[in-house]
Amino acid sequence: MTEQPPAAGAEPRSAEPRVLQRVVMPVDRDLDVLALYVEGEIGRGAEALAAETAVEDGIAHDAADGTARGADDVGRRSVVVPVGRRVSFATYFNAFPASYWRRWTTVREVLLRIRVRGHAHVIVYRSSAKGHVQRVASARIDSDTPREETFRLTLGPFVDGGWYWMDVQAGERDAVLERADWCAPPPPAPDGGARQGRVSLGITTYDRPGFCVDQLLALGRAPEVLDVVDEIFVIDQGTRRVRDDAGFARAAAALGPRLRLIEQPNLGGSGGFSRAMDETLKAGTSDYVLLLDDDVVTETEGVLRAVAFADHARTPTIVGGHMFNLFVRSQLHAYGESIQKYRWWWEASPNTRREHDFAVPPDTNPVPRLRTSSGSLRKTRWLHRRVDVDYNGWWMCLIPADVIRKVGLSMPMFIKWDDAEYCVRAGEAGFPTVSLPGMAAWHVPWQDKDDGIDWQAYFHERNRLVTALMHSPYERGGNLVKESFIISVKHALAMQYSTAELMLSAIEDVLSGPDHMHAGIAGKLAEITAFRAAFPDARNRPDHEEFPQVRAKPPKRGRGFKPPKGKANVLASAMIGTLKQLRPLDPSARGNPQAVVPHIDRHWGLLSQLDSALVSSADGTKVAWYQRDPERFRTILRRTSLLHARLSREWPELSRRYRAAMDDLASPEAWRRTFAAAAAAEPGGAGEPGHAAEPGGAAEPGGAGEPGESVGPGQ
Repeated sequence: MTEQPPAAGAEPRSAEPRVLQRVVMPVDRDLDVLALYVEGEIGRGAEALAAETAVEDGIAHDAADGTARGADDVGRRSVVVPVGRRVSFATYFNAFPASYWRRWTTVREVLLRIRVRGHAHVIVYRSSAKGHVQRVASARIDSDTPREETFRLTLGPFVDGGWYWMDVQAGERDAVLERADWCAPPPPAPDGGARQGRVSLGITTYDRPGFCVDQLLALGRAPEVLDVVDEIFVIDQGTRRVRDDAGFARAAAALGPRLRLIEQPNLGGSGGFSRAMDETLKAGTSDYVLLLDDDVVTETEGVLRAVAFADHARTPTIVGGHMFNLFVRSQLHAYGESIQKYRWWWEASPNTRREHDFAVPPDTNPVPRLRTSSGSLRKTRWLHRRVDVDYNGWWMCLIPADVIRKVGLSMPMFIKWDDAEYCVRAGEAGFPTVSLPGMAAWHVPWQDKDDGIDWQAYFHERNRLVTALMHSPYERGGNLVKESFIISVKHALAMQYSTAELMLSAIEDVLSGPDHMHAGIAGKLAEITAFRAAFPDARNRPDHEEFPQVRAKPPKRGRGFKPPKGKANVLASAMIGTLKQLRPLDPSARGNPQAVVPHIDRHWGLLSQLDSALVSSADGTKVAWYQRDPERFRTILRRTSLLHARLSREWPELSRRYRAAMDDLASPEAWRRTFAAAAAAEPGGAGEPGHAAEPGGAAEPGGAGEPGESVGPGQ
C-alpha cells in the first residue's frame, strides 16, 4: 500500500471500503466521447489481440499460465496501454472530483484501488483550485499476474477545488489496467452496519417512445446499477405510447418487476416528475428518486455515483448531473447553473464557461465565442475550481426522499422553472444542491430550440414570475418587472405578437393568485394552442416556397443592418421601431414578404424596420411569415404598460399570497387531487390518477420540459 499521512479526524479504516467512483470506459468505445474518459493512445496490444482471438475461438484461460484472458483485456472497466505509451485518466468521467467530496460529504480520505498486470508505472496526481498540478504517489508493477495496489489519499487540501487522477505508463510490455476504484469507508447505517442507499428512477415522457425505450435498454445492460434500483417509474403522458414501441417488450424483460409504466394525461414535466416523486414516497422503500428526462442518453455509472455521494453527504443533498450536447458529444453544455437574483434569470454559474469541448485543444477551438472554451481537464484551469450552484436541471437529478417529505413535490408549473424553483425551495429549507462532476447525460442543446417565442413563452413568463414572488430577496422582484416589460415590447417590435400576448396572459393569471396553477395545469396547453392559431408569426411552414414571392426593398443608402450597441443606440433603435410600428402599412407588404431573415439574424431591431418578413426557426425546419399589425401593436403596448404597472404595485401582497400557498401547491395531497381530476376529464376517464400499463422524435407541446433560453433585454 502506498500512503499519505491520514487526515485529521478521518474515519476509521474499514475492511470493506465503499466504492465511490469506478474508472470506466465508454460503452461501445464511442470515439466521439473517448476524451471524456481517457487521454492518450490506448490499444489492444499483442497480448490483448491474441486473447480476443482466443475468446472468439471459445478459449478463455487464466493469464497465470501464459494463456488468454480476453474478458479482462478490453471492456467497460479495463484498458490496455501499448508498449512505451502513456495514458492519463485526468478526464471528466474518471478523475476524482475531490473538492466536491471534501465540501459536501463526511469523507476525509479516499482510497484509490487498482488492479494491474504487465509492465506498468502508475503515477497519482492532484490539482489545486488554481489548476496547479502536483505528483503525490506512484507504484511500479512488473507482473504477468494481476497485482493490487492501493493509494491512501487525503482530502484535506481541497477546500476550494481540485481533483485526483492517475496516469499509467507502459514499459517493455503492455500494461493492462483491469480495474480501478475510488473508495472510502462506508457511512454508518442506523442499525450499526454500513449504509447502502436505494433509489427509484423517474422518467417523464411525452411522444418520445423510441428515446425512452433506448434508455430503458441501456439500464437493462447495467446490472451493477440495477442492484441499487428499487423501481423504474416511466410516466407516459403522450399519445404515442411507450408500450407500443417495438423494443419495449425487450426492455421490460430485462428490467423485470422493477419497471412500472404509468400512463396519465399530459401534465407537463412538473406533473410527470411529481408523479414519480409521489410514487416513490408511497412505495416507502427508496432513499432517493432520480429524475431523468426522456430524451437523454445517460452515462449509467452516474446513478451509482449519485447514490454514493448522497449516502455520504453531511445533510440530505440534491445531487445533479451535468448535461452534455447530444450532437457534439464531447461538449459540456454547462458546468453549473445559477440564478441572477436581481434579474431572476438563469445563467451559468460564476467562473464557468458555456459549451466547453473536452476534445478540442484550446488553441484550435473552432467556435471562439464569448464564454465558451475547450481543452482537456488537465489544461483547463477554471475546471479545477469547485463550482457551487443554485439548481440542477431535471434531465438527471437525484432527490432524497427526506427532502420530498420536508418540502413537497414540484410546483404545478407544467414546464419551465420547476427544477430551479424546487432546488431554491429546498435550499431555503437547508438542503443544498450539488452538480457533481462525473455524473452526466447527453441532451439536445438549447440553442436549437425556439422555446422563448413559441407556445412555451406563457410558461417561461408565468413560472419566472411565480418563482420570483415566492423566493426573490429583492423588493418587488428587483429588476424583473422592468425587464419583463422590455421583453414584451421587444417581441411586439419584432412582430412576434403571439409571444407578447402569451406573456400578457401569463401576467393576468399570476395576478389572479396561486389557485390558478393546479386548476389550469391540465387544460392550459390546449387553450394556448388554440389562441396562437390566429397569429401569422405562429403559423409555420416547412419551406419558403409555400409563401408568396419575396419582394425585397434595397437597404437605405445601401447599408445592411447591424444590431445597436450601447444604451443610447438601443433606446434610439427602440424609439424608431416604435414609430415605424405605428405608421400605416406598405400595401405591397400584405401580399408579399419584404425580406428573408435567417434565424441567426432575427433581432428585434431589424424586424422592427420591416412590414413583413419570412423568418426561419432555430432548428432550421420551419419558416413563418411575420406581418406588422399597427392596431395589434398599440393594444399590446397599452396592455403591457397597464399590467406591468399593476404587477409592480401589487407585488408585495402577491408575494405574501404565493409564499403562503407554497406548501399546499406542492403537497402530495394537492397533486393527487390533480392527478385524479385530470384522469376523470379524459375521454373514458374513470377518475383514477393514472394506471400502470402491463410491460409488454421531435418534441411536441407538453414534453417533459427543461430550462431553455429565451430572449433577454440585450438580445
